[in-house]
Amino acid sequence: MGSLDGKVAVITAGSTGIGFAIAKAFVDEGASVVIGNRSEEKGAHALERLNAGDRAAFKATDVLHADQVDALVDFAAEKYGTVDILVNAAGGSDGWAMIDSLSNEAWQKAFDWNCASAFWATKRALKYMLPQQYGRIINISSIEGKHASKMAVSHYIMGKHAMNGLTKATAAEYALQGIRCNAICPGPIETELMQEAGAQVAEAAGITYEQFLDEFAQDTMTKELNTVEQVAGMALLLAGPLGNGMTGTLYNVDAGTVPY
Repeated sequence: MGSLDGKVAVITAGSTGIGFAIAKAFVDEGASVVIGNRSEEKGAHALERLNAGDRAAFKATDVLHADQVDALVDFAAEKYGTVDILVNAAGGSDGWAMIDSLSNEAWQKAFDWNCASAFWATKRALKYMLPQQYGRIINISSIEGKHASKMAVSHYIMGKHAMNGLTKATAAEYALQGIRCNAICPGPIETELMQEAGAQVAEAAGITYEQFLDEFAQDTMTKELNTVEQVAGMALLLAGPLGNGMTGTLYNVDAGTVPY
């Protein structure tokens, strides 16, 4: 038997990168999962890779729109009966620039992408978690939610700091209702999003993409990038029975980058 047998999980941005790795880990431990992503093509490919039959489903979702986030959570409850686990894996930023030239639009989008989307999903998931007095909410934050180490990404740093605050507030408000909320703060991982955005961020900061990656690696104790599977392992711990005593905490999976 798997540690998540019979549980239902919703994962935003679950078709690629960290979100997909978590979906795979959850399916392997017996959960049914619903993954969201803007791309129908990526969603179909993810379901094919998961190979979980009726225990995996996809719904096209743009997390910048609250109604679509609500619809994703409701879809999971309608298909599988409830929502036990929510993973807010969506996040990112664009329009990278130093603060003096960062657009107001990029700033607002980063907040919506990283924090507001998690708020909307959490609020909707609580509709199902509160009556059953059980829930696990896992927010995929970043080490940049604990410090500020890279140039031209102040809006991303802001969004992840905000997500960490939401994590602590959610944990405090619902601890006595059987609901646990934690954040995972990954270190540098070369996901598809990193590959797509990294070159542009590097250009905005005046360095090459290779220098950008090497800066991340050199920040770690191991001098290596992290992997999506390492983050999925932490998510599995937090989502399973052993996670009952863990709430309101920001867990690093960062090869020793951040000392707290």
